[in-house]
Amino acid sequence: MTGYYSPASILTESQKVRTTFELALDSQLSATLNNGNAIEPGTQIHLPIWLGQFLHVSEPGGVGTGSIASVDMPNALGKRVINAMSADPKSVDVRAQAQYFYGLAEKMLETQVNDELSDCLIDSFKQRSLEIADKAQNLRQTQKTGGSDEFLRGCDDTEVMVYKSAHEATKAVKAFFDAESHRL
Repeated sequence: MTGYYSPASILTESQKVRTTFELALDSQLSATLNNGNAIEPGTQIHLPIWLGQFLHVSEPGGVGTGSIASVDMPNALGKRVINAMSADPKSVDVRAQAQYFYGLAEKMLETQVNDELSDCLIDSFKQRSLEIADKAQNLRQTQKTGGSDEFLRGCDDTEVMVYKSAHEATKAVKAFFDAESHRL
């Protein structure tokens, strides 16, 4: 993600995740968060990531006393998706999981340490980036097969940015060599 005020960052942080409350909340706050219903320990509510993370790191009784709530890993980053990505990263339609899939993963890994998830996502991104760069550089082949739009539909916004950057870089290198060849 590019920055705090970027649309991608704002949209990523507004995605909802299941939040499980560890403590009871007073009635005024419960009314705001849970449509007027009481929030007791164990209550689960889908909240935006930014709010879930805030409640997760908040320890009202002081350091080491426990957080207000825990944030559950969303289905987009669940075991089924991670197993599929481990088996064949290119076969997973990450946009169908979440439009900002890698941004969502980044946000979730800020509050939850999960080395298996982190390693899988890094390896998957590397493998998918190779294919993305190949498609961006071999535009003629992609246009013949008509696969460019279809391919990009399965990519999340981070991968689309990688594709556009690789495509622009390829065009710039071609323009450079075309200009240099005229000088000789």
